[in-house]
Amino acid sequence: MLGVGLLFGGMAASWVNALQNDGGYLTSPRERFAVDSTAIVSARADGIRGDTYPAPLPFDVGSIRITAASVSPGKDIFIGIAPRDDVDRYLSGANFSELREVQFRPFRTEYREVPGTSQPARPADQTFWVASAAGGGERNLDWKIAAGDWSVVVMNADASPGISTDLQAGFRSELFGPIAAGLLAAGAILLVIGVPLLIFGAQGLGRHAAQPSPVQPSPAQPLPGQPATPAAGAYSVPAPYGAPHSGPTGVGAAQSTGNQVTGFRAAADMRPYPAALRGELDPVLSRWLWLVKWFLAIPHFVVLFFLWFAFVVVTVIAWFAILFTGRYPRSLFNFNVGVLRWNWRVSFYAYSALGTDRYPPFTLARTDYPADFDVEYPERLSRGLVLVKSWLLALPHLLIIGALTGASTVRWSDPRNPGIRYETATGVALFGFLVLVAAVILLFTGRYQRPLFDLLMGFNRWIYRVVTYAALMRDEYPPFRLDQGAGDAGWRGPVPLNGAVPPDASAPRVNPLPPETSVPPENQVPPSDPATGA
Repeated sequence: MLGVGLLFGGMAASWVNALQNDGGYLTSPRERFAVDSTAIVSARADGIRGDTYPAPLPFDVGSIRITAASVSPGKDIFIGIAPRDDVDRYLSGANFSELREVQFRPFRTEYREVPGTSQPARPADQTFWVASAAGGGERNLDWKIAAGDWSVVVMNADASPGISTDLQAGFRSELFGPIAAGLLAAGAILLVIGVPLLIFGAQGLGRHAAQPSPVQPSPAQPLPGQPATPAAGAYSVPAPYGAPHSGPTGVGAAQSTGNQVTGFRAAADMRPYPAALRGELDPVLSRWLWLVKWFLAIPHFVVLFFLWFAFVVVTVIAWFAILFTGRYPRSLFNFNVGVLRWNWRVSFYAYSALGTDRYPPFTLARTDYPADFDVEYPERLSRGLVLVKSWLLALPHLLIIGALTGASTVRWSDPRNPGIRYETATGVALFGFLVLVAAVILLFTGRYQRPLFDLLMGFNRWIYRVVTYAALMRDEYPPFRLDQGAGDAGWRGPVPLNGAVPPDASAPRVNPLPPETSVPPENQVPPSDPATGA
């Protein structure tokens, strides 16, 4: 992280150095300064005084340029730099304005008025200025910075009161080039050391967070003369994502009028995405704990800050691995899945769902926590898609997610100055607003509205599918749909660690009989009576 920071610092210093090539200056906007007193004086540098450095600096720090142009008809302008003590003696007894603060967006100045009645002598006649410029039109003052306590003074050339001038300040230094070179070299060295260490660490964590092999219970062996029946608790194995999928057959066909088979057919048509996000709502939640969960989760936020940095670096390494080999290194894949899993547990607890009061564990591996996330490992990935997935193909999804999670922008103008406009991000995003509504309802009623929870889970599921795709972990394009509910129904990945079936699954977890299997009449389910529903 230090190496990346130094690299960005080096690039910024290189950019600044390029801006001042050919004798150029880094300049502030040109603005108008107007006072009724006899002088505008720079503020005292309390706390950063240079009195302890009486001698010139051992190297050239840089130079400043002050550009001034009088806007008062018939009056010349004077600008000068001198030791502060000399300026104080010169302006003693005169009315002048000490410039305390300047803001440019919007432009605003703050002065400290020093009262006085006397009029000072003409400034150009004084001998204590280390640099000065005077005359009509636009005047430039160039000064090489030296140690000391200095004042910048702007006056009318005849020392009369009432100053109105356009001012602009600039700075240049020859040190930006060497600074940029040093930062870039140090950053590169640290990256050469740090990136391999990060990859080795991620590989080790990925191996520790490796997922158990999916366990698919096998159907019980039928007795002689009896048809095969699905094993209790068996999981369905739908067709791979994006493949043609036919409706249920066998026992499922015989029960096609039942609600369960209707749900099964719907689940089959929906074909789950190979990234599954699960979150089980606690039956009893504290009314007020959500108010401090963000504070309790601060240790997780600190750890996740470093994990997400490693996630980005690992994704870049995986990009090159996929481009040249067509494979995502499994240990790095497990690490990135673990980071997403950790992030999901914390967000489920603290801010994106508030679905549990149980504190998240500090681990990348799967646990029995009520929130879980997993992605099926792809044996092969497209080398061509890796070039466009993250920034081009995922763009429609990113725009939708931005609309759901982004705040609104408000534009307004200053009525006193219609030419000045402001922009600010304000308001609450739709996703955050729904979480807040759920929290407020919980606070006053002690109940979490299940339909609202299912909707929030759908939003989170959409977000994590897109992150999975943009992070190069799957080639299947995420669906444009909101799969609500606690779990991904019909997902064919690893089963929950406790072996339980998600309670909100919309499809029965059974292995349908093959099409050729016949069902004896005595085992068939009679059709329901439309009149009575029996």
